[in-house]
Amino acid sequence: MSEFPPTPQSTDAVDHVSDETLRKLIGYQMKRTFNVLQADLTETLEPFGLRMLTYTALILIVDNPGLRQSQLAEAMDIERPNMVIVVDSLERRNLITRNTADYDRRANSLKATFAGRKLCEMANEAVKAHETRMLLGLDENARNRLIEALQIIEKSLAKKLTG
Repeated sequence: MSEFPPTPQSTDAVDHVSDETLRKLIGYQMKRTFNVLQADLTETLEPFGLRMLTYTALILIVDNPGLRQSQLAEAMDIERPNMVIVVDSLERRNLITRNTADYDRRANSLKATFAGRKLCEMANEAVKAHETRMLLGLDENARNRLIEALQIIEKSLAKKLTG
């Protein structure tokens, strides 16, 4: 028996596109869910003048004072030239400082300014509220299981990709 719905015999225009078959695939469902989460997160971060990338970078810098720019790029899994754009944006807004690292004159050491730490704190509160809204139907136990499941998927795929 086929997994696909029967093929309609009509040649009329489609009134509603069914993605029923795709919705049974975890990857597709994760992507659809991510699209909704990302759209709401974009709205949540806009009042702070942050995007998902700049927010992520700011948190990592706040949590890891002295982080090298190359470490930040690796942690965020983005190319170094793209990282420069993100760091420049945060530095222009006086949210971070970029100084030559004491231990390596070729490396930049990144630190959050007081303004950067305060903005990060306010944005974190807004993002926590965003997550609460997004996960309203899940209790704490279900949220923890979801995070564990996503981490297992990430680790298994990372192993496969790195050989």
